[in-house]
Amino acid sequence: MGIMTGKKGVIFGVSNTHGIAYGIAQQLYNEGAEIAFTYAGEAMEKRVKPIAEGMNAKIIMSCDVTNEKEVEAVFKECEKIYGKLDFVVHAVAFAPKESLMGRFIDTTKEAWDIAMGVSAYSLVTVSKYAEPVMNEGSSILALTYLGSVLSVPSYNVMGVAKAALESSMRFLAVDLGRKGIRVNCLSSGPVKTLASMGISGFSKMLKAAVMRAPLKKNVSLEDVGKAGLYLASDLSSGTTGEVIYCDCGCHSSYASAEEMDVLSNAE
Repeated sequence: MGIMTGKKGVIFGVSNTHGIAYGIAQQLYNEGAEIAFTYAGEAMEKRVKPIAEGMNAKIIMSCDVTNEKEVEAVFKECEKIYGKLDFVVHAVAFAPKESLMGRFIDTTKEAWDIAMGVSAYSLVTVSKYAEPVMNEGSSILALTYLGSVLSVPSYNVMGVAKAALESSMRFLAVDLGRKGIRVNCLSSGPVKTLASMGISGFSKMLKAAVMRAPLKKNVSLEDVGKAGLYLASDLSSGTTGEVIYCDCGCHSSYASAEEMDVLSNAE
């Protein structure tokens, strides 16, 4: 009997076995949760379906989170199969690759709108259609990153979108708190995923995080998965409107001793 036994929910955004969403899904499943999975179009179906089937999913659906009718259809199917839900994980983000290179000032209006729509507004859409089918004490969890509050090289418009996501989370926490539904964000440190490898200079980000983190290491998928399990479960029953960091302390450190030594030697 795991802490998620009898709990049912849906995860938007699992795309492969190397992603953060998968790390969370694995922890939830290991603790007894029943999970519905969505995927973004036919191209992703062959990746997601085996993962979902491996976790005995009863629902595996295509869903474009920018399409309200498709989001609504997912929750209608969840209600039909599961009744009420106990957790929703929003692990969806996208920005055109060219907007993650060069200078932020060169961000186009089109790239801005895409990043905001997919990465931030979709949480509002998901929450809107999740609300009627969620139990009291249930949880909505969205994934964010330190680039929401700090300028991170090559993160550009995605950092602005994550900031909007976090702000939206706080307003949603108030709206849904009246029904006993918690809404939080999980801010992971850099993890080697297919999505992150598309960020220019990501390998340097990994090295920089190790230097700055008090624990002197990068987080693993298991680390982040456990943090997601906490936020999706009753263990976090008193936590809402919060950004929980799982980055080995990187966000809390201005500079490491090693970095300060380098600066001192450069004087």
